[in-house]
Amino acid sequence: MKSKQQLDDEEEAIRIRVRALSNGQRLIFFSQTEKSLKDPDTYAALNFFFIAGLHHFYLGRNVRGTINVVIFLLGVIVIIAGFYLIGSLIILAISATELSALFQAQRIVQAYNNDVMEKIYQELTQKDSLP
Repeated sequence: MKSKQQLDDEEEAIRIRVRALSNGQRLIFFSQTEKSLKDPDTYAALNFFFIAGLHHFYLGRNVRGTINVVIFLLGVIVIIAGFYLIGSLIILAISATELSALFQAQRIVQAYNNDVMEKIYQELTQKDSLP
């Protein structure tokens, strides 16, 4: 994971390049990013309240989200089957794994948003460079 300073520098570099776009391109860029950018607080809330991995779906990381939900449900099923200790350990393990994502929500979402902005910028500039 990149440091906060690296993410800030990356974001600023994208913003500088976007300022150099034409007015029409900037309008397209900002309208597309407005639809695509994610909120770190929503990500953190999904992580905090639904520790099962729903925050991964919020960022479009469906495979990882599915794996987390399946492991969480496996823990619940094991508890229901009467193996309380094993089920609790499974749930505790997945929760501990996701706890780091809760504390790094700002950086995780900023990295995601930087990737989204970079992709939109690249798509805009490549379209205009095609013959």
